[in-house]
Amino acid sequence: MKRTFRYLPVVSLFALCLPFAAAQSAFDINLGFGSLHDSSTGGGLDNASALIPFGTCTPGSTDANCQATGGLGGFFLGFGGDIMFTKHFGGGFQASIQPAQSNYGPLQYRQAFYDVKGIYAPINRKRAVLQLMGGIGEARSSFSFTQSGCIGTAVCSTSTQPVGAANHFDVNFSAGVQIFLTEHIFVRPQFDFHYVPGLTNQFGSDVVPGGSIWVGYNFGER
Repeated sequence: MKRTFRYLPVVSLFALCLPFAAAQSAFDINLGFGSLHDSSTGGGLDNASALIPFGTCTPGSTDANCQATGGLGGFFLGFGGDIMFTKHFGGGFQASIQPAQSNYGPLQYRQAFYDVKGIYAPINRKRAVLQLMGGIGEARSSFSFTQSGCIGTAVCSTSTQPVGAANHFDVNFSAGVQIFLTEHIFVRPQFDFHYVPGLTNQFGSDVVPGGSIWVGYNFGER
């Protein structure tokens, strides 16, 4: 609930700008598909069978309960909206979230990035627009533990419990070419780059590169 209220000002500002944006230039809504990558720290966590579950450990040591933590990767789903106040300048909001959890030693994790951004379009043609985007926001790593158990052989259940989450400041840069298939529908291949100070507490680097394909619908005059 707190997370929802945190982004209400951004959503409200975006909604208030829509009539202005439509009158001046254009705005769009878009959906993205892609991946982001980071290496593992090389460390490990003890599993639930250890004397101190989920404590740090060294993979390959004599600790039989130690499991190596994983790197960041896999499929990310994105959603966002952009407003072009003029032909070359605009702003927007972008979120990239892992819809499915990935393994992190004995835990599972889900990574998300939320950013507000400025947009500069040095090349803006009828069928193609080069967009350079930069912004700031938040990177959130959420961790959980899944446990299965059975009573005899007839009744079995699986439960997932949250373990904790880490939030970090995020700086984002993206570059993409928006190609219009029709007057309003477009696709945008895009290179993404995140710099997240403190992310080395969870993964191997503060630098997170990636790529994505965005599909969207453009409103207003271009």
